[in-house]
Amino acid sequence: GDLDKVVNLLLSLSGRLARVENALNSLGPRTSAEDKVALREKKRQLAAQLEDAKELKEHVGRREKAVGAMVARYLRDEHLQDYQHFVKMKSALITEQRELEEKIKLGQEQLRCLQESL
Repeated sequence: GDLDKVVNLLLSLSGRLARVENALNSLGPRTSAEDKVALREKKRQLAAQLEDAKELKEHVGRREKAVGAMVARYLRDEHLQDYQHFVKMKSALITEQRELEEKIKLGQEQLRCLQESL
């Protein structure tokens, strides 16, 4: 459960950071200095939060290894391999799901911007 939460946090923060970076890159010359400063500050905060989340993921990874070692004492090899595969696939599938959700959001934002520009 912790792994799910940390992976979702990492993906959420990285998606938000990417959107802020895109917003910064698309600023026009008429953008106010206040808006630019606000976006830069938001980018700084999100980058710091992302670093904190990466440290949290490392902590969860260490704990996962400790739990895996404990589980290994009680499971036969075939069940242990199934457990390890499950843990890897769960994380990978959560990551893939969030990436797809972020791509859908980005596509919807781009479509909305294109419609507004027309």
